[in-house]
Amino acid sequence: MAQLKAGTRLRSAVCATEVIVTAAPADDLDVRCGGAPMIGAKDTPPEGAALDEQSSGGTALGKRYVNEAGTLEVLCTKPGKGSLAVGTTALALKEAKPLPSSD
Repeated sequence: MAQLKAGTRLRSAVCATEVIVTAAPADDLDVRCGGAPMIGAKDTPPEGAALDEQSSGGTALGKRYVNEAGTLEVLCTKPGKGSLAVGTTALALKEAKPLPSSD
């Protein structure tokens, strides 16, 4: 995969998931969905690609996912059955920041 940058659109090779990169580190990452490497939005999935049962947690439309270091952030633009990961480390759902108390 080419180096990721903000605005890059990716899709899963094994399910309907599509994402757009909103923040990316300078180095290359092995971004995966459903256990298979993600491909460019216009690329054709390889023959015989199948969803890995251990990576089938699903993605949610409009949600942001980040890696542990916080250097990669993707926005889900189309949900699917596969879960997102960098290599074998799952991406976490980014939670909204709590608003300060107005006491």
